[in-house]
Amino acid sequence: LSLGEAKNLPTYPGPNKMRDCYCTVNLDQEEVFRTKIVEKSLCPFYGEDFYCEIPRTFRHLSFYIFDRDVFRRDSIIGKVAIQKEDLQKYHNRDTWFQLQHVDADSEVQGKVHLELRLSEVITDTGVVCHKLATRVLECQGLPIVNGQCDPYATVTLAGPSRQTKVKKKTNNPHFDEVFYFEVTRPSSYNKKSHFDIEDVDEVDKMEIRVDLWNASNLKFGDEFLGELRLPLKFLRQSSSYEAWYFLQPRDNGNKSLKPDDLGSLRLNVVYTEDHVFSSDYYSPLRDLLLKSADVEPVSASAAHILGEVCREKQEAAIPLVRLFLHYGRIVPFISAIANAEVKRTQDPNTIFRGNSLTSKCIDETMKLAGMHYLQVTLKPIIDEICQVHKPCEIDPVKLKDGENLENNRENLRQYVDRIFTVITKSGVSCPTVMCDIFFSLRESAAKRFQGDLDVRYTAVSSFIFLRFFAPAILSPNLFQLTPHHPDPQTSRTLTLISKTIQTLGSLSKSKSANFKESYMATFYDYFNEQKYADAVKNFLDLISSSGRRDHKSIEQPILLKEGFMIKRAQGRKRFGMKNFKKRWFRLTNHEFTYQKSKGDHPLCSIPIENILAVERLEEESFKMKNMFQVIQPERRVLYIQANNCVEAKDWIDILTKVSQCNKKRLTVYHPSAYLNGHWLCCKATADNTPGCTPCTGGLPANIQLDIDGDRETERIYSLFNLYMPKLEKMQEACGSKSVYDGPEEEEYSTFIIDDPKETYKTLKLIIEGVGTLEQEHAQYKRDKFKKTKYGSQEHPIGDKSFQTYIRQQSEISAHSI
Repeated sequence: LSLGEAKNLPTYPGPNKMRDCYCTVNLDQEEVFRTKIVEKSLCPFYGEDFYCEIPRTFRHLSFYIFDRDVFRRDSIIGKVAIQKEDLQKYHNRDTWFQLQHVDADSEVQGKVHLELRLSEVITDTGVVCHKLATRVLECQGLPIVNGQCDPYATVTLAGPSRQTKVKKKTNNPHFDEVFYFEVTRPSSYNKKSHFDIEDVDEVDKMEIRVDLWNASNLKFGDEFLGELRLPLKFLRQSSSYEAWYFLQPRDNGNKSLKPDDLGSLRLNVVYTEDHVFSSDYYSPLRDLLLKSADVEPVSASAAHILGEVCREKQEAAIPLVRLFLHYGRIVPFISAIANAEVKRTQDPNTIFRGNSLTSKCIDETMKLAGMHYLQVTLKPIIDEICQVHKPCEIDPVKLKDGENLENNRENLRQYVDRIFTVITKSGVSCPTVMCDIFFSLRESAAKRFQGDLDVRYTAVSSFIFLRFFAPAILSPNLFQLTPHHPDPQTSRTLTLISKTIQTLGSLSKSKSANFKESYMATFYDYFNEQKYADAVKNFLDLISSSGRRDHKSIEQPILLKEGFMIKRAQGRKRFGMKNFKKRWFRLTNHEFTYQKSKGDHPLCSIPIENILAVERLEEESFKMKNMFQVIQPERRVLYIQANNCVEAKDWIDILTKVSQCNKKRLTVYHPSAYLNGHWLCCKATADNTPGCTPCTGGLPANIQLDIDGDRETERIYSLFNLYMPKLEKMQEACGSKSVYDGPEEEEYSTFIIDDPKETYKTLKLIIEGVGTLEQEHAQYKRDKFKKTKYGSQEHPIGDKSFQTYIRQQSEISAHSI
């Protein structure tokens, strides 16, 4: 997601009219991300990106704009809610959305399970009447209002409503209560028809209404959670009916406010959803892709062809890099495509400067393999810059009142010096996979431009400085160095540092001429000394030499993740309450600790080798969502609650990953807690009983395996399928080139085709492989369609995406008939 900006927000009723606003991203109503607060603005610019795997089903992706007032109370201004089935409409397009009002009717979510039974009853006097039995079984996924949910249901049919018991502290209540309603008045029993005609018409007009409410402790009354209205006429076909339904908002015609009263929000959403088969389905396409590094010329390989047909090289680079990393083939593949690109480059000064497949693949590899390297190198000093707010503006025009140009220059110089030093001293920490790639880039460039002695350095510096360190300094939030986009003053400081570091690393001859601004050229004179150029060359030599294999980098602890969560006391003291407390958790590659607040002395430290399993905890244990457990020796368990489902998944994944190689890892665990003398899951009474459920596989500690190869192959198949017309056009181009071997036709000249014959062969195999997978997907959809029941728990009545799917499937089957 890219959260751009909001505009024309309503003015604040106070004298200054401005607002301090932030935006949240929610799956249904569960917050998974929050931007920074933009102060004193009615058109706040956020410019923040957020990426996440979606760990559960959802109906809406929602964005709320909040206003933080003087008393630090947050009030909602409005929201944008995009239905899951509409996400494809806005895929990868900047779109302005009108903000909508937020009230109980716009916040409905969850589903209800009902059973209805209409029966005839003959009384003692021989008179017949109709009774309706309504059984409210259970609900799932109700919204949590003000941090709690104590739901109950009311059932109404032409008269006073009946009410279920209130279920405390759950948004998945089990009611299983039955209510009986007399539907028709007794009429004289008639042998000809069990239903009196008038009575049947009366039944048809009636509807049963089920409302869900949250029992509130406040005096304002209970909160509405959603409703369901069902006409009884559908019971004419069969006298009993049982199904799941999505709850709906009340239709109370409250349309008094114009939709454009609240302003609008600019968003760009990229949403992909792939159905991944088991491994064997992908073998032909995967093998074809993995052979790419060995194909001569590399432009005739499947991976290179993907880069040629995709609209954006980035689209192709992401799944390719992940696939090659997974199978340990990334270095030969990047070496092959880089070598081909160097051969096509005419001027050594433009080496790797374009947005080619090579540069996008190296960017992506550095992002995946180099994330910890960035954290350990830059995070401490970036944190300091964000917190201390030293003035560093050196443009005389932009100086604020009371600022001194010389002081600012000195502040900036110190920052640049410190960052330059930590980067050039960090060579031993550079990940092996990055060093191997840099070695092959250096060799390729030196061989191609033998007369230029500096090209071996510029080939590497164009990546490590220009595309790795400089962008991470400029936008630390995109590289997970800060949680949010920095404030304007800090952002300006980081921009000035990034520009200087980029120029220092580029080793160009006349550096002052690189700057359009004279104040930057003046400032750069501080660094126009040979010692800086020497330090850069030494650093580049170290990270691009083939013999470099130094494992010291693992000696210093690397901070992997930190943040507040809630944990349950582990019962270290014999007596004392096992209550829940908020703590600051830190995970490094050495230990997992928690402390009262950030920077305090740890209250508890668990060495990584003592983490035997990390698993989700069933909600029933403590009636709390998003909980997981860290299991230690002697079955000691630390129970932790994360703030939302995305964060819980992140913590589980990273804890599993760092502890994956522990020798004593468990194979079974208890999915619920040990409470009141027994395990809730298997009812065993001894607290040291071995687990009753197999542990999940988790992610291996090695980055090359921390990826699902089948999933990446499925993504590549989807891209090939999407760009099939381009693949066919490329095939035509190979035909025309090989037949005429003359000048290329204009429409084909967009493709790089070095060997038409080899390229044609590969294209034929790609198209066949994609065709086979397409048939498998179509068959899977047909089978799923046959097995799917509308009204089941997976597809409740009211599921619009399923109705669209039914319509598409019936069109497809009609077409095939």
